[in-house]
Amino acid sequence: MEAVAPSQTPLIYDYHVKNIFPHDPLAFTQGLVYWNGVLYEGTGLYGRSSLRKVEVETGAVLQQHDLDAEFFGEGIAVVGDRIFQLTWQNGVGFIYDRDSFEELQRFSYTTEGWGLTYDGEHLIMSDGTPTIYYLNPDTLQEVRRLRVTLEGQPLPRLNELEYVEGKILANVWQTDYIVQIDPETGVVDGVYDFTGLLQQAPPFQGSYDVLNGIAYDAENKRLFVTGKLWPYLFEVDGVPRG
Repeated sequence: MEAVAPSQTPLIYDYHVKNIFPHDPLAFTQGLVYWNGVLYEGTGLYGRSSLRKVEVETGAVLQQHDLDAEFFGEGIAVVGDRIFQLTWQNGVGFIYDRDSFEELQRFSYTTEGWGLTYDGEHLIMSDGTPTIYYLNPDTLQEVRRLRVTLEGQPLPRLNELEYVEGKILANVWQTDYIVQIDPETGVVDGVYDFTGLLQQAPPFQGSYDVLNGIAYDAENKRLFVTGKLWPYLFEVDGVPRG
């Protein structure tokens, strides 16, 4: 069953930058996960898609698996000793061994693949629509879907996902906003406004794309955000507006 949620005015958050770290400016970031002291990153673009293990402090790529040129990589999630990775319009997902990056399995889905996260029980997947899907990580079967609403209206373009302290955070594609979603109702109860974030770092030469990439260090309660082709990774805190 798809949940239908009532209208609610979300809390608005600005941000405080705690740390700025280097990030590969050629990485078209699609998925980002913090696990056991390092970042796992999925990147996109045809011919440039990859799965990476990255050192937080330096941005150094410690390990990398490149996807075949026919695949446009998307969101990733770490589930135990496995890493799941979506592709955009190929209808194919990959499962890797977390340590070796060896491909263990492929799976299929009928929607586009955008963002992916794990809540400790289910994979949670976005496809660019207001609907997010809950999948059994062992069978890859859909077990639930959730309609996401902002002030009572369906919210499309949900992209990279991260499960944080019982909530789902989602980048809204082509905006500077990350929304906080109640996983029971689908209601957006918080909006993080990251306008101007990239300008908080030193100037750089080169082009960049939109905000995309959320990772959370649950043990130390650190939130990281970055963007596609961004030269920086930001550690941030949300600050309630007003």
